[in-house]
Amino acid sequence: MHLTDRAIQRAKADKDIFLNDGHGLYLRVRASGSKIWLHRYKPEGTSSTRWFEIGTYPALKLAEARLENQKLRAQRRSGSDPVKAKLQAIAQKAEQEALDAARLTVQQLFDKWFEKEVSEHKDGGAAVKRLFERDVLPIIGALPAVEASKQHVNQVVDAITDRGANRMARVALSLIRQMFRYGQDRDLIDNDPTATIRKAKTGTPDVPRDRVLNEREIVQLAEKLPAAGLTKQAQLAIWIILGTCCRVGELLQARWSDIDLSARQWTIPAQNSKNGIEHTIYISDFVLTQFEELHKISGTSTWCYPDKSGDSHVSTKSLTKQFMDRQREPSAQLKGRSNNTKALALDRGVWKSHDLRRTGATMMAKLGVLPDIIDRCLNHKQTDKIKATYQLYSYEAEQIEAWTALGKRLEVLTSSEHNVLVGTFGQVA
Repeated sequence: MHLTDRAIQRAKADKDIFLNDGHGLYLRVRASGSKIWLHRYKPEGTSSTRWFEIGTYPALKLAEARLENQKLRAQRRSGSDPVKAKLQAIAQKAEQEALDAARLTVQQLFDKWFEKEVSEHKDGGAAVKRLFERDVLPIIGALPAVEASKQHVNQVVDAITDRGANRMARVALSLIRQMFRYGQDRDLIDNDPTATIRKAKTGTPDVPRDRVLNEREIVQLAEKLPAAGLTKQAQLAIWIILGTCCRVGELLQARWSDIDLSARQWTIPAQNSKNGIEHTIYISDFVLTQFEELHKISGTSTWCYPDKSGDSHVSTKSLTKQFMDRQREPSAQLKGRSNNTKALALDRGVWKSHDLRRTGATMMAKLGVLPDIIDRCLNHKQTDKIKATYQLYSYEAEQIEAWTALGKRLEVLTSSEHNVLVGTFGQVA
């Protein structure tokens, strides 16, 4: 009996049946509906029957199955057993994979993990790649992945911790763990060397920052800025962040289309805000002046702070680097960075870009703005579910008053002709 395509298509069964096409070729029709091509034979010198799976229908058509069947018959005539040959091929492949895994370095494991999982990140995996190329691969990249131990991982993490980057050390441990677990899940390595390393014990706990610039320091900052060697855009960023209490990333990612200077409104899109909630800032006279100056510089670009190519915004870390470079000890100057190592050093110690946001909020509080209004100006998510559900009033007028009061105070403090008195607590009266 020879099968036909029509007969195969119509074949159904309540239980498994075998349709014979001749010359040892069978089609197994299962109750589930699947159809499997099989080669039936008896090894030479035995009376037992063996079945060798060729493929499935319709992926393997009738003509193709017959051709494969002929190849298997020719293989048997040459003295080879198809089942044994397949088992040997599987064993050889497993052996080769084991050898390849033994030779796989941490660098190669990273490359595989990066391609399959990390490259799909929003930034294309750029941040992860930078961290590994800087802190991980130079230390353990050449090491065979199967030989990586807890001690090796600790060596990487300790080196990051020793330079005071505790949070980065924990991030590195988390990413290294993800890489090794990827390798373990795909049988590239047997063990995860990070399994017994506790993230909570890595580095020392981060101390929440509470740095706030007092008014004396704001006056001092205004006096120091012109000679600090910062770009005009960076100088304007300081006052915009102070005057709006925005996050540095929200400013550096802003488009001019987000800002309506005539209406005095800056709308921060949800994708740019930390909590994913769109936020409107009402622009004071003080901040309007800063934005107008910035518009003269970058107004022809899509971005308020374009990068050198003009195709995107500058790195969200660029301001922090510029500010920190100008607060180092001369002996700690970095190659290729600013020589003005103490140009922005203030009386009460090092300050960072995010401290400007905290300072603006603190100034609002001292000016009598209520905490709920400050939270709205900061775009803090409402934690009280009842308030979030039922109190939908936007407090627009109150927020405008808050930003206006803050702007007026900053105008006084930053004016080159200010007439202020320094109080006994270091505040400008």
